[in-house]
Amino acid sequence: MARAASKKSPDLRQDELPGLRAAAPASRSRHRDVRLTHWATEAGNAAKWGRTGLLELLGGVASEPTGVLAGLDPYDDAGVVRLTDELALVSTATLLPPLVDDPAAFGAVAAAHACSNVFAMGGRVVSALHLAAFPDDLPAPSIRAMFKAAAAVVAEAGGAVVGGQTIRADEPVFGLAVQGLVHPDHVLVRAGARPGDVVVLSKPIGTGIVLAGGSDDEKARVVDGMRMLNRGAAARLAEAGAACHAVTDVSGFGLLGTVFELAERSGVCVLIDAEMVPCYRGAKQLAASGARASGAVDNRSSFGPLVSIGTDVAGAMEALAFDPQTSGGLLAAVEPDDVATLVGAGFRPIGTVREAEVDEEGYATESLVHVT
Repeated sequence: MARAASKKSPDLRQDELPGLRAAAPASRSRHRDVRLTHWATEAGNAAKWGRTGLLELLGGVASEPTGVLAGLDPYDDAGVVRLTDELALVSTATLLPPLVDDPAAFGAVAAAHACSNVFAMGGRVVSALHLAAFPDDLPAPSIRAMFKAAAAVVAEAGGAVVGGQTIRADEPVFGLAVQGLVHPDHVLVRAGARPGDVVVLSKPIGTGIVLAGGSDDEKARVVDGMRMLNRGAAARLAEAGAACHAVTDVSGFGLLGTVFELAERSGVCVLIDAEMVPCYRGAKQLAASGARASGAVDNRSSFGPLVSIGTDVAGAMEALAFDPQTSGGLLAAVEPDDVATLVGAGFRPIGTVREAEVDEEGYATESLVHVT
């Protein structure tokens, strides 16, 4: 198969990613004594409904009047509605159960995760609303720490938290509804990848597996990566202009689920080189030892039959490809001439795009994603 022109990528050192250290030792204040993951039965985006279930839930729901540029049919990373000839509203919402123990780290990751959907659509963040549910006995300092950290990340993204809704619940859940703006002609969507494109990725994968079984140091590095906004990556893709053909962010569906949806919407076949995919430090070793996030079962069930994985692909790398991601990187299909510039900005080439083999009626006769 054709391979993107780059050296094989080792596990990334997280100090290569310019983010804040959000996972501080739990000793300085009351809220740092609370271990949030002990309050929840799921962790982060691993709690996301699987694709099969979501498609069933959304069946017949879409009713999109004139002006909707991105909605439910087909769904994308966020909704986009035209306001004027030069302005469109980008709207998204996310909710997460705790995936880390420190409340401030959780708030920061939840905010970066929510803002990512706006950046994936080519937009800029304007405002956000807190969406929260907490048990009565969760200490107030812990909740304030979440809110404060989330607000700081939204401000870093270019917006402001302007309100929200908080209710009681047996388990803590926190997220944000984020609104952004974009020019109607500059909306980025999952559809549009073209044969000959190179597929690039802006962050490593492995958040679910490392948080499920990693050391404190490995988890802290993953928190740094999740905390890092996709704002800079989105700006680099915007600079590529018409050479950037399709964009999405790697989500709870995992790398393969995200790639499949890009390939399906674009009507192309994507070839992924497993050795090129960047992983968080320790992720491959943890995957090889059997560490898994709960959402990986749904991902493998939903997308396993739809992708082709070569027999030479290591079992650990296959597991990482189905691992649900929280606040993952941007995945884009771009023209080959722009790859070098994007690599200089931190992206990694992980595959290529070719025409899909189809029958006389236009239906694919092969898997739309091949991993070798």
